[in-house]
Amino acid sequence: MLLNFLDALRAAGIPVGIKEHLLLLEALDRDVIARRPEDFYYLARATYVKDEGLLDRFDQVFAQVFKGVLSAQGVEADIPEEWLRLVAERYLSAEEMEKIKSLGDWDTIMDTLKKRLEEQKGRHQGGNKWVGTGGTSPFGHGGYNPEGVRIGGESRHKRAIKVWEQRDFANLDNSKDLGTRNIKVALRRLRRFAREGAADELDLDETIRGTARQGWLDIRMRPERHNAVKLLLFLDVGGSMDPFITLCEDLFSAATGEFKNLEFFYFHNCLYEGVWKDNRRRFAERTPTWDILHKYGHDYKVIFVGDAAMSPYEISHPGGSVEHMNEESGAVWLERVAHTYPATVWLNPTPQAHWGYSQSTRLIRDLMNDRMYPLTIAGIDEAMRELTRKR
Repeated sequence: MLLNFLDALRAAGIPVGIKEHLLLLEALDRDVIARRPEDFYYLARATYVKDEGLLDRFDQVFAQVFKGVLSAQGVEADIPEEWLRLVAERYLSAEEMEKIKSLGDWDTIMDTLKKRLEEQKGRHQGGNKWVGTGGTSPFGHGGYNPEGVRIGGESRHKRAIKVWEQRDFANLDNSKDLGTRNIKVALRRLRRFAREGAADELDLDETIRGTARQGWLDIRMRPERHNAVKLLLFLDVGGSMDPFITLCEDLFSAATGEFKNLEFFYFHNCLYEGVWKDNRRRFAERTPTWDILHKYGHDYKVIFVGDAAMSPYEISHPGGSVEHMNEESGAVWLERVAHTYPATVWLNPTPQAHWGYSQSTRLIRDLMNDRMYPLTIAGIDEAMRELTRKR
């Protein structure tokens, strides 16, 4: 089975060989991990994958080869599953939606949820108060409310201000080639070449000149020419970004091919106090945003990629994040990044004609000093011009 796994990784374009295979066998022989499928997954990934951009491809191969071995990882919920089992979805007309009023502000909604959880004793379906499904209550899923907390289920109206569920995001794959050529051309506006490293590249012009001058073959070498631009890439993943995965993978692949000095991080909806490199470990292995601001110099260029579609509370309020209780608002962190890195832009995959209908998009656009551009070839080209502008 392990040899089949090795062959499948090679077929998927992951550069692995006998050395890595023997290292994995040695680790298993020495019992460096517990005998659990999850531990084997992390050991194999650490052994075989040398590039973060290949993590998603590794996951796909692992799932195919060891299908059925790994059990689904669930999360213990405080709300019984039978309370949230969807029997009938609630479809409302535009007029009916207009009649349903929001509870009010962020604090009122969260305080009301706490009280409802203390009071509710059983499952509820189709109502307007309790935690349930298919109704107009602010709490549950499968129904409609202008503002509320979605508990389980799938997003339908994009109205939730907080989400209570397990969220699994996929890492982007930097090997995607389809559609990257034009993106690379647009990204090349952000170039500043310098010769770096050891002199290991033939300097043909100087070799000809030296040979003609000396009368014998005079080989001259020079350092390889690289793009010296330093780039920080922040990628929004999950939720409303799922329809744009292919487009973001094209951008990610093009960027990793164009920029030698590239660092990337993931976030969800809005930037907060922590970001991550691996979506499978986004809660266990986070990088503090403060560390990024202190580690990478002011000469770095910053690109945010996201649809900016979220509850306005996620930007404006502490505790507004759908995944955790953030002590400081997303707006505070976005302002810190924009202040630390004057060359900062936001690329939005949502068509520009729709931006005006989203309050959160308008908020982020203001925080970015109107430096939000559509994730199109023309938009990327314009964003690169902005990043190269002298300040």
